Formats: sequence, structure tokens, C-alpha cells
Amino acid sequence: MAAKIRQGDEVIVISGKDKGRRGRVARVYEDRRVVVENVNIARKHQKPNPNAGVAGGIIEKEMPLDISNVMVFNPVTQRGDRVGFRTLEDGRKVRYFKSNNEVLDV
Repeated sequence: MAAKIRQGDEVIVISGKDKGRRGRVARVYEDRRVVVENVNIARKHQKPNPNAGVAGGIIEKEMPLDISNVMVFNPVTQRGDRVGFRTLEDGRKVRYFKSNNEVLDV
């Protein structure tokens, strides 16, 4: 199945504590969750592990968001936009923005 949101896309968060924040998708999981750079940061208490060379302390970590809480950012309209699929004349299947029919994939 083709994914509407892919790794490297610029997305905007549409719900939750980070609503309105933008970032690039760092990773897409199989269970419909995405990790967005510098969004949904959690603080984790890390125990030191001298054998692995890990220092202890409080670290900040990006946590996954549900894919339904993000939209692909459209640079033309400066808003989040819905994405559809279309087949071009040369047979390629590409994504496009539903608001202005502009092709997202190059």
C-alpha cells in the first residue's frame, strides 16, 4: 500500500500538545505512527551504563505520534493539506495536494 506520509516529508501537527508545530518526518512505523523531528519531546531518566559508555541523567527523546495527528505541509498555501494519488501520462504514480492539485513527488 502506498503511504500518504513518507519519511522526509515536512508535516504539521494538527492535534495534541504540539499542535501547530512543523517538522520533518524522521521515521514511519508499520503501526501507523510517525516520529517528527523536534516534536513530541519526552524526558527520560537514563541510568548510567559504564560498560556501554552511556552516561546517566535526564535525556530528551522524540516520541512517535499517531499518523492521523499530522498533515503534509503545503508550502504554497502555508497550511496542512490532504494528499491524494494520481497516475501521470508516463505511468508514474505520484502524490498530489488536494487543495491546489499540485504534485508533491518530483
